[in-house]
Amino acid sequence: MFDKVLIANRGEIALRIHRACREMGIHTVAVHSTADENAMHVRLADESVCIGPAPSADSYLNIPNIVSAAMITGAEAIHPGYGFLSENAYFAEIVEAHGIAFIGPSPQHIQTMGDKVAAKKTMVEAGVPVVPGSDGAIGSPEDARQTAGSIGYPVLVKAAGGGGGKGMKVAETAETLAEQINLARREAKANFGDENVYLEKYLANPRHIELQIVADEQGGVVHLGERDCSLQRKHQKVLEEAPSPALNAAERERLGEIGCTAIRRLGYRNAGTFEFLVDVSGEADNGSFAFIETNARLQVEHTVTEEVTGVDIVQAQLRLAQGATIAKLGLDKTVAPRGYAVQARVCMETVREDGAILPAAGTLLAYEVPSGPGVRTDGFGYAGYETSLAFDSLLAKVVGHSPSDDFEDAVGRTSRALSEFRIEGVETNIAFLQAILGHPDFRAGNVHTRFVDERMVDLAGADDRRRFVTPAGRDPVKAEDGFAGARVEDAQDPLALFKHDTQVKSEQAEQDESKPTGPVTLPAPVPGTVVSIDVAEGDEVLAGQPMATINSLELDHVVRAEQGCTVDAVFVTSGDPVRVGDRLILTTTSEVEGSWAEPASEMDLDARRSDLAQVDDRRTYIEDDFRVDKIARRHAKQQRSPRENIGHLMDGTFREYGPLVTAASWQKQQWLRETTQADGLVMGIGHINGDLFDADRSRAVAVHYDYMVVAGTQGGRGHYKQDRIYELAGRYRLPLVLFAEGGGGRPGISGGE
Repeated sequence: MFDKVLIANRGEIALRIHRACREMGIHTVAVHSTADENAMHVRLADESVCIGPAPSADSYLNIPNIVSAAMITGAEAIHPGYGFLSENAYFAEIVEAHGIAFIGPSPQHIQTMGDKVAAKKTMVEAGVPVVPGSDGAIGSPEDARQTAGSIGYPVLVKAAGGGGGKGMKVAETAETLAEQINLARREAKANFGDENVYLEKYLANPRHIELQIVADEQGGVVHLGERDCSLQRKHQKVLEEAPSPALNAAERERLGEIGCTAIRRLGYRNAGTFEFLVDVSGEADNGSFAFIETNARLQVEHTVTEEVTGVDIVQAQLRLAQGATIAKLGLDKTVAPRGYAVQARVCMETVREDGAILPAAGTLLAYEVPSGPGVRTDGFGYAGYETSLAFDSLLAKVVGHSPSDDFEDAVGRTSRALSEFRIEGVETNIAFLQAILGHPDFRAGNVHTRFVDERMVDLAGADDRRRFVTPAGRDPVKAEDGFAGARVEDAQDPLALFKHDTQVKSEQAEQDESKPTGPVTLPAPVPGTVVSIDVAEGDEVLAGQPMATINSLELDHVVRAEQGCTVDAVFVTSGDPVRVGDRLILTTTSEVEGSWAEPASEMDLDARRSDLAQVDDRRTYIEDDFRVDKIARRHAKQQRSPRENIGHLMDGTFREYGPLVTAASWQKQQWLRETTQADGLVMGIGHINGDLFDADRSRAVAVHYDYMVVAGTQGGRGHYKQDRIYELAGRYRLPLVLFAEGGGGRPGISGGE
């Protein structure tokens, strides 16, 4: 049993993991940004370490600081939770290289499954049907246009290294493709540290079904049933259910067989999910599955599976990481679901009547969670806690479970629980969630992934139906002034509300009659940081044209012109922080006609693709010409460089393996490229005495330690390369020539190998 586990996450999932550990007698270490120093997971953990300022890149994505925190506190294992570094194979590799257990899949499986492109290729090889899409991450704009054209519009742009709806955009036409790719890349980079994106055919109205898998290191595999995640708002899940009310027993069995077979083929370990789209349009056979992606981690919605199966998935993860088997966990037999469970994601958001959703923040003046039979709340709030706009808006997850076979019973329980959730001081989406739960189509199970988006205005305008007790004489605080709804002068006057309504309507009428015809200020619709200003003073702007982009909660919001106008003044610049309503741009309505369309760029046949140009640039660092001073010192001693030695031996036939890899990023990657070329190991295959023997007999492997890199040492990647080339030499029975001068591990990077 682990004695101490570091939790590399924040918010409700950090608390969930902490509680699972404490129940098992495991001590916990919390890491946190400066913005989270008073967070609940920090206060409850046995130890805590600050790992950087609020931006995720400087804290929860900061691998050196997180691993250092684990080493300093003596943590034996790290649980990554979901999001952030949970699907970062490099992080898992570094953790294990330092003798710390990673509670999750192996780095190799994260690389295969966490990379959505690689996962799809693996599923195709396993015979699993997939949604049509690009063969890999897209490169140049021309490549993207050609791929999208072959798939057929609309297409979905998706982050290759993440999930949760982040870095996901729909391009309806070729004219909007470039803009959506740029937006997706920025979001993917901010959330996952990886800007690679790929394309997938956008299916308008499918159901989104995912299968929960658990596997041990001995090859034992079991599935815990499926979840229905079709209720989404712009690709971000809002409500989840287990099991799916849309599947019958035969479909459920088939889905489980697909997932378990693929997991066994991969040799996967720990918890993970397979995500599928199920056609409900009538254009294909009902129950037609198509694989879209895997998640090599714990899911936000794991709670509903836990409720209907009775399996604590987080504790199972901890035990599996210590070598427990599926049988030892008591999961060697099919786990049948008991009733239904529904999860509602309570987020700190303002849901406007026009359907727009804006992030909210503030100090929680009250935070009282619902209770009662079959009700569970996973959250991290408490009265007095100051929330932050620096991170995701999720505040709590309310789960209603009913053992009944009637889906509506679980829906009713979840709705009742939400109505009793008292949150004051910060706006939430609870009324919006209740509107979805009360919709007759949802209760009947007639939903798809576009269900919420198509009904957004109606759902957003629903009344708040919460029923909870507040202190005598105090109204629920839903705004900064401490009042919800209308504020009247005399609360004891039964006609005061009618007087207030008459007054408001009169003021609105006066405002409509006196709308300004002069300059109009374009305000910031969300709080955040200005990413770009796309217009300048004097510009003539078309309706719909992008004027600015604001990053809020690591999502980019494009601010567009509502009508044709002229730019009179720009009040902000890139990098400026803004609040809701802050002045961005001053405009005057103009007679400019037409609407904005993404400009089509002509293809330059002589232009070098950006991704290939980057490869060319990286290759310059491995050439001897980049290290002329070091080469000169070698020559002065009558010595040669590694590549000169190999070139002399193999007469120019050498083909190098892995020349562009670098070591772990304890230092900046650029420094590593310049000083630790190929991670200190030059290796590959070529021919020796090819003029005397045929190709097969002259073929050989050459491995050369590079004594010219910093300290003449190798990092972890160098060791992996060496293992790989030795494996190939053995498999194909090739002679091996080893230049052993300069070998050695690099402390702090190679893990002491």
